[in-house]
Amino acid sequence: MKLITKHKFLLCFAAVVLGTTACKDQLDVGNPNAPTVSANVSNESGIISLAQGAVYINGFANGDGWLGDSYFSLPWGYLELMADMVGADASNNQITTIAQPDYIILDDGTKQTNTAPQVGIIRSYNTRAATGNGNNAIYYQWLNMYALNNACNEVLGLVDGIKFSGDAASRANTIKAWAYWWKGYAYASIGSMYYAGLILDKAGSTNGNYVLHDAIINQSNTFFNQAAATLGNITSASDYQTVLKQLIPAINQVGHGGVPTVDMWKRNINTMLARNILINKLAPFVNGNPSATISKSNMTAMTTADWNSVLTLVTNGIKKDDIVFTGRSSDKNTFITATGGTVAALTTGVNNSTTFKISERFIQNFNAGDKRFTNNFSTVNTYKNNYIYTTRYNMIDGGNGTAGVYVYGTTAVGAYELYIAGSYEENALMLAEANMRLGNIEAGLGYVDAVRAYQGAGVAPVAGTGLTLSKALTELTKERRTALFSRGLAYYDSRRWGWTYDISAGGGSYGNTIVTTAGVVNKNVTINYNFMDYWDVPADESVLNPSTSGVATKNPNY
Repeated sequence: MKLITKHKFLLCFAAVVLGTTACKDQLDVGNPNAPTVSANVSNESGIISLAQGAVYINGFANGDGWLGDSYFSLPWGYLELMADMVGADASNNQITTIAQPDYIILDDGTKQTNTAPQVGIIRSYNTRAATGNGNNAIYYQWLNMYALNNACNEVLGLVDGIKFSGDAASRANTIKAWAYWWKGYAYASIGSMYYAGLILDKAGSTNGNYVLHDAIINQSNTFFNQAAATLGNITSASDYQTVLKQLIPAINQVGHGGVPTVDMWKRNINTMLARNILINKLAPFVNGNPSATISKSNMTAMTTADWNSVLTLVTNGIKKDDIVFTGRSSDKNTFITATGGTVAALTTGVNNSTTFKISERFIQNFNAGDKRFTNNFSTVNTYKNNYIYTTRYNMIDGGNGTAGVYVYGTTAVGAYELYIAGSYEENALMLAEANMRLGNIEAGLGYVDAVRAYQGAGVAPVAGTGLTLSKALTELTKERRTALFSRGLAYYDSRRWGWTYDISAGGGSYGNTIVTTAGVVNKNVTINYNFMDYWDVPADESVLNPSTSGVATKNPNY
């Protein structure tokens, strides 16, 4: 594929020192004047370094110096911006324009209209020239995820030629499962964000055979399932642990991160398979209406069968004490920094000095008395900007120190735990939503209570209070927004609930808090975001690699 093949050797020759030594110390270097992966990765330590770098360098630290310093600061930043979890006023990378709604209606009926809607901004700047200037917002996620996919293809193309120590089959299968898992992750990211994509399962390959986003999600599911099947072929737990401990950087093997058992990893896979269903189908809940519909969308609606599939998967998904895939900053050789590697890092601090500003629409989701709010947010400064980004709130660096309460952001090295993939909270909230939608409201509310208890919210339980489906889903939506901040899910939630669609199509967001620059607090604002549900293919791909399949590279609904 033309966009990413130029990056395919980066992982081996860019000091992969996140937990192992650099490539030059581990590999039989071969001819340094004509480096190739196949010539230089010839032993067990080399393939492990290659597999680690494929993820943490090619996937998460490649080409992300425009804003913050990783995949989790800029690409995930757009997702949090478009979900109105954070705001921004900086001009770089279109972060101040991409999340502007088409219009808002204030409490007094005043309508404020955006003269430069998001769809026009995206298409105006989806050019190769704009990419070169750092202004093509839709470029970065594509770059990272196809670089990750291609690098994993490199690993899979070499692993069978490596002579392993110990139980060779178990060690090889551990590396294969690793590559399959991350390919599933990459395709999930592409298929959840872009209208069309490419299926590329051979290193350095390219084609113009674009397929629709649903086909990309199917490919993601294929590789997640292949990872699970490969894990099932591992017969030596000790050899599995030995290899995986080297694949996961040592800095990540703390807290909820570490080296999962085979069964834990399979449960992580189930959570991601459930996510693939949930975030790529409509489950409209607009203005408190569980029966809302969206008339124009690139997603089909969730069916009872879909909800049952999600329920089955998450019933066997991540448990409270399972090890999951996380990231930590370090003072050296890290793929994220403490101050710039995540959305949380870029939001932490007094709001007049942070890149992202915590949104009033995020804060309104906390129930009265929630300790997560009092432990993490202050009103030390009101940031006044345009009609949508004015905010009274600041994220306290490291929190106020309340024991047992979740901390949303910190700039201390190694302190923030980045959830790269699934988490207990996400899995539990999928259990909650599936149960509610299948008529088991009390069971669903119990999982909402469980997540709040897990994060130390200290609020009264909602189970057993006789809530209707509408009220129960209100608690569910509020909790997904508060519990899963900075985890790359918020935009997908807003989209599937119908909030980001045009009001004329049945979408929109209601009952919002907006503070004007004059300090007037509006509590019942209607917001018409009208955002593009799936992005166009970046011009850096579509121009260099035109479609030969007849599948459009631009979202035809916009």
